[in-house]
Amino acid sequence: MSWLVPLPVVMPLFGAALTLLLVGRARAQRWVSITVLAATVAVAAMLLVRSTVGGPLVVEVGGWAAPMGIVLVADQLAALMLVVSAAVTLCVLVYSIGQGMADGNEETPLAVYHPTYLVLTAGVCNAFLSGDLFNLYVGFEILLVASYVLLTLGSTENRIRAGTTYVVVSLLSSLIFLVAIGLIYAATGTLNLAQLVDRLDALPDDLRLVLQGMLLLAFGIKAAVFPLSAWLPDSYPTAPAPVTAVFAGLLTKVGVYAIIRTETLLFPGGRTADLLLVIAALTMVVGILGAVAQSDIKRLLSFTLVSHIGYMLFGVGLTTAVGLSAAIFYVVHHITIQTTLFLAAGLVERRGGSTALDRLGGLARLSPVLAVLFFVPALNLAGIPPFSGFLGKVGLVQAGVSDGGVLAWALVAGGLLTSLLTLYAIARVWNLAFWRAPHPDMPEPDDGVRAARADGAAQPHDDDPSPAGAALPRLMTASTAALVVLGLGLTVVAGPLFDISTDAADDLLRRAPYVEAVFPGGAP
Repeated sequence: MSWLVPLPVVMPLFGAALTLLLVGRARAQRWVSITVLAATVAVAAMLLVRSTVGGPLVVEVGGWAAPMGIVLVADQLAALMLVVSAAVTLCVLVYSIGQGMADGNEETPLAVYHPTYLVLTAGVCNAFLSGDLFNLYVGFEILLVASYVLLTLGSTENRIRAGTTYVVVSLLSSLIFLVAIGLIYAATGTLNLAQLVDRLDALPDDLRLVLQGMLLLAFGIKAAVFPLSAWLPDSYPTAPAPVTAVFAGLLTKVGVYAIIRTETLLFPGGRTADLLLVIAALTMVVGILGAVAQSDIKRLLSFTLVSHIGYMLFGVGLTTAVGLSAAIFYVVHHITIQTTLFLAAGLVERRGGSTALDRLGGLARLSPVLAVLFFVPALNLAGIPPFSGFLGKVGLVQAGVSDGGVLAWALVAGGLLTSLLTLYAIARVWNLAFWRAPHPDMPEPDDGVRAARADGAAQPHDDDPSPAGAALPRLMTASTAALVVLGLGLTVVAGPLFDISTDAADDLLRRAPYVEAVFPGGAP
């Protein structure tokens, strides 16, 4: 089944080319994009099952054998990331269609959105599957180009300003990554991850530490860890709701994935473990303090996004199988829940006319469905039992307690404090936007429908236009509800998901399964 491995990259790229050829044929573009992403979900699921049963799958791109050629490797970690990311991108695409982003309105040009969105998906999948440092760099650059286009859709002043900040920071991290790649190649003569396992181990400790630090710096910027996270809250909230949602759910997690992969495979031994724990603590606490201070839902969620990256670094910094397993579980949870909340924030903006808390109120009465769509993932993000957020945090706390070190206990305390402050921030949003009396400037339901249709949210040729009196288009609501159900599903299948995370963590720490899959006879 190794022929399945490149499909999550090839299919979106093929779909992007096809949708570009179909400019002016909106329905055809929609169906191509949905079909491609649905097929990507199916292929990713098959790869996860196959890698769980039979070990990693490897494909040598172009028929060139490793280490001369580039390899794509689908182990359990990569396959798990593919499944959740493909499912999320599919739901966000359906949401964007419901919003009218694909209908050629001023905010989202039709000729640009579908091809760019599929290219972004291909870049994410390529980063997860890459078995070569330079190919990982290529995946990041694909993400950078596509995300810049999506971030600046509509060419408004705020979006151009935010996009400029985003691209400058991203180029800086890419430059650091590229310099690190050059130094690693100069020191080892290869960029193949499996071959680097032995060659990096043979380098002097000081040189290894420098190379490790450069990679951590590059990936830390992309993952938005403190103090390298100031760019994110100013960039993400300016984009359209679907774009912000997919950015929040996936792009920072690609940076986290790169940290997990390189720290376990290339630089085992925990020389930077204490540094990672300190960064994790600062990311959690500073991020959530920023969230508490916000008066806009999108900015508040952007700061919680930064804060909860700290939980993932917490698990990685412990350098234990238990901690790493909990971190992988939390990555899967956070991709789903954070994306859902940003989609819900888009619905709040459409129904209430704003995401500013001082201009909202009464949404629980005016739109009970929207209240549920926000309330459930919000509780999940805060770690309320029995949701997956609670289970992931319990796993991290158990890993910290088992470690027993001073820093580990400090992270346990920081994690609990962050969880409480997250609950406070979410409760504040609920009280101000949903529970108190409606703000005088909020539109009535019929006004919401007219505004939505004026924006292109429910075009006359849609299969399920919004009914009279309803403020929210059905496709937007249904796709958000699908992600809410997916988030609840993570709780239902938490046991098997933790088993997969544990197996993936064990393979990462042992390193041998990855190396043997790429080089069955041993690395040259």
